[in-house]
Amino acid sequence: MVVHAGAVAGADVFTNQREYPLRFGWGGEDLAVLARAGCVLVVVDVLRFSTAVSVAVARGARVWPYRWRDASARGFAVEHGAALAGSRDDPSSRWSLSPARLTAIPAGTRLVLTSPNGATLSARAQELGAAAVIAGCLRNAAAVGGWLAKRIGAGQAVAVIAAGERWPDPSGTPHLGPLRPAVEDLLGAGGIIARTVDAGGLPTSAVSPEARAAMAAFRAAAADLPGELMASASGQELRARGWDDDVLCAAHADADDVVPILRDGAYERSAAGS
Repeated sequence: MVVHAGAVAGADVFTNQREYPLRFGWGGEDLAVLARAGCVLVVVDVLRFSTAVSVAVARGARVWPYRWRDASARGFAVEHGAALAGSRDDPSSRWSLSPARLTAIPAGTRLVLTSPNGATLSARAQELGAAAVIAGCLRNAAAVGGWLAKRIGAGQAVAVIAAGERWPDPSGTPHLGPLRPAVEDLLGAGGIIARTVDAGGLPTSAVSPEARAAMAAFRAAAADLPGELMASASGQELRARGWDDDVLCAAHADADDVVPILRDGAYERSAAGS
């Protein structure tokens, strides 16, 4: 028998995984449910938003996520004394979503970064009043996992959210249609979950079946993350544009010892113990 969630009172039971302190979900729909459940949220958009945030924050930048295709972004950047990232294809834009390019960002840079998935989910998580919002990826999986393990040890629930991609909408506009689960975000989320389990010595009973499945995917792919990301649909899309360096940068597991936490609208390095 198929039960439709909308027909059941308290339908959040289908998605909030309340029995488990370490949880996993996909996209904005799961993010909304898990934010309302009082979780710390980890937004994972490996290609490329959360990787770009990890790289920039590890180098001392501060990053404001902003909704994609929002005409007010430029004014927002001016108001905050920040640079507005543009397209990597635009020679007039010094910074973009490219994590490979952001390895050269100077400490103290203030950057507004837009994207259809990770930035939009970050803004949504903040609006919903999540307990905390972290930008996670393969590059900072160990740092984020260690930080999360301490939160779980203190009794806090954690949800790792794979952003995924979006199909075109019926008019053909990219990124506005239904969710397309993306393997790179599954692997990034699974890597963070695996590092959290390892750092905290968490038993199976503390990890939801959804989170265990993501962790298993990561462990199966861990021996060749560059190959897996390069061969993925999203990786092929970036490679077709000549951006192999972004894919390889994103695949460099545990390269950044940083936990980017969203405070006052911007991602910044989490202070020790915070």
